Amino acid sequence: LPLAAQAVCAVAQVFILGLPSRIASVWFGPTEVSTACAVAVLGNQLGTAIGFLLPPVLVPNTPNDIDLMAHNISIMFYGTAIVSTLLFFLTGVVFEEKPKYPPSHSQAVLQTVPPEDYSYKQSIINLFKNIPFVLLLISYGIMTGAFYSVSTLLNQMIVTHYEGEEVNAGRIGLTLVVAGMVGSIICGLWLDYTKTYKQTTLIVYILSFIGLLVFTFTLDLGYLIVVFVTGGVLGFFMTGYLPLGFEFAVEITYPESEGTSSGLLNASAQIFGIVFTLVQGKLTTNYSPRAGNLFLCAWIFVGIILTALIKSDLRRHNVNSGIMNLDVKAVPVDSPVEPESTTLKIQSAL
Repeated sequence: LPLAAQAVCAVAQVFILGLPSRIASVWFGPTEVSTACAVAVLGNQLGTAIGFLLPPVLVPNTPNDIDLMAHNISIMFYGTAIVSTLLFFLTGVVFEEKPKYPPSHSQAVLQTVPPEDYSYKQSIINLFKNIPFVLLLISYGIMTGAFYSVSTLLNQMIVTHYEGEEVNAGRIGLTLVVAGMVGSIICGLWLDYTKTYKQTTLIVYILSFIGLLVFTFTLDLGYLIVVFVTGGVLGFFMTGYLPLGFEFAVEITYPESEGTSSGLLNASAQIFGIVFTLVQGKLTTNYSPRAGNLFLCAWIFVGIILTALIKSDLRRHNVNSGIMNLDVKAVPVDSPVEPESTTLKIQSAL
């Protein structure tokens, strides 16, 4: 039964992780879409941060009292189920599928296409024919998979060099994620301001590589405060990369669905995450945390090269910019004009 429950949660996660770019594109305009995506990613990371902080507190290590440990675990799981159920009902009651009028010209153009003309299979084929997206798919999987691996094995790495510091290991994980939340917001704001998708993605990738190297070679110095600082810096850049990857994918794959591109990115991240966690865990156990982290560093360096090869063809931005130059604006929500006239304006402008 527990394995079945975990399988259900894993399936549900696939749908949730792809939401940020989809929600941002459907509900927000060109000058705020990247920030909105970053905020949505921040929500996901906030849950991860809580996951680092609460379990060690709710389920303390009681090896001599298994019944107490089982009781504490059940309380944690029931609490999670209650919160998830409440959020489910709130989502069903409060949220709508899309706004009454499209927030951007690129979205308005997409909404002129009848739903029956959309083919998921053809969309997948188109995406895999898009070489820049394939490069991003691999590089995103490497970076995010490395982040998943570091997050999963962080406790083991810390306890290896700092015996009995399980609680501080959780706090370091929390620091890593909270710093990443700040990084996500800053990266989102920067994208909305500059639209420099490839340049920003490449710079954050390089800084993540440097951050992991510094974290690797300072982990065994014997000072927990150093681990807190280096872990925070690492989390700032590695988590800050998440909205960058989503938004960059949407730009270079427009007019394909944001949900499809995000879903493929998450699938790549999960595959790399599983492989990296298994290999890094083996290296950490058999050799040392340094060996496992250097393994990730080598792969992130490969990701830097792949990112540098991506052709920055900002299709969505080009559509929005072209219509803006013609001084045609999306109809505001409180406008008396019907949505059909909005569509005609956009079509005539195109």
